[in-house]
Order: sequence, then C-alpha cells, then structure tokens
Amino acid sequence: MTQSARLHADGVMRCPWPGDDPLYLAYHDTEWGIPEYDDRALFEKLILDGFQAGLSWITILRKRDNFRRAFDDFNPETIARYGENKIHALMNDAGIVRNRAKIEGTVTSAKSYLAIMEQGPGFSALLWDFMDGRPKVNRFKTTASVPASTALSITISKELASRGFKFVGPTIVYAFMQATGMVNDHLVACHCHETCGKQTRKPRFKTK
Repeated sequence: MTQSARLHADGVMRCPWPGDDPLYLAYHDTEWGIPEYDDRALFEKLILDGFQAGLSWITILRKRDNFRRAFDDFNPETIARYGENKIHALMNDAGIVRNRAKIEGTVTSAKSYLAIMEQGPGFSALLWDFMDGRPKVNRFKTTASVPASTALSITISKELASRGFKFVGPTIVYAFMQATGMVNDHLVACHCHETCGKQTRKPRFKTK
C-alpha cells in the first residue's frame, strides 16, 4: 500500500507508519533516523531488530523496557556468559519474545560483538565505515519507494554473519540502518527529513 507523509492531529507532517500511537510517534520523532554512533546502543538495536523478525517493530518497542530488564540492559559482557539456566529463565519470561533461536542467537552475537571490540575495529567503526562515516540521505516521497533491503544492506549482512552474528539478514540490517540513521528514509515531506541527520541522540548508556 502506497502512503505519503500525512498531517497528524498536532499539525505536524510525519511519515505515515507511526499512525496515532503516542509511543510510536515519540519513537519516530526522537529516535528513528537520528545517527547513532555508540557501540553498545548499536548492539542493542541490532539485537532488538533480530527479535522483530516476523513481527512488527511496535510489538518490540512496547516490550523494549522488558527486554532491557531481561537482558541485563544489553551488557554484551554479561550476555556472552549466559548459560542454559538463564536461557531457560528467558524462555519463561512473558515480557519478551520467547524464541529460543533468537535468545541463543543473542548470546552468540554478544560474543561476536566482544571480539570486534577487543580485536578491532570496534562495532560502530565497523558499521559506519560502510557509510564513510556519514548518513546516506534518500528522498523518497511515498512508502512504496522505500526498499526492504539494498545492495549495501546485503554487504553489511554478509560481513556481520561472517563475524558470527545471528539474525542479521539483509532486511533486518536495512531496518537497523534506517533506525540508527545510517540512512535517512524519512519521507521528504516529513518534518524529520531535514532535521534528523543534524540531531544528536541522548546517550543510552553512561560513557566510562
């Protein structure tokens, strides 16, 4: 279904996908498409996008606080040490998506993340190097023009998979790229299109 940017009740033009859901609107306005450079925040988002596979993002967004609680605030060092008892507990946690393959994949991906952080080049550097450090600004007018994956998302997907990450197919990776501002896919008429690349994210984690 082709949709253009729409005028919302507050008089602001936005992409159509948040609908009128307050949580989704806040996510659209303050997170989606704003460049993220923090290693651990990028790790968290990639894992959550993996859990989204087969579901809608709003389903994950509504459970995001539960995920953060259940997965020790997405601390890769902690997740990498999860054993069978922890995985069993997560499979019984109704607050998250209880999918064993995705839970076990998160543990594997945490180990891969740690290897990149310890051996180089760092997770953020690895990802943003594909973009030459700058977001790619698209100028789509309708949702039908926005791709589900691109040649670049296929390349990044292959790189992450080769390093051991799980649930990093090209479509998941492209959704991740959109959300973390590697590409600006706000529709041109959306108020965020001109501003999101210039915004600075509020840090998700305290810097050491």
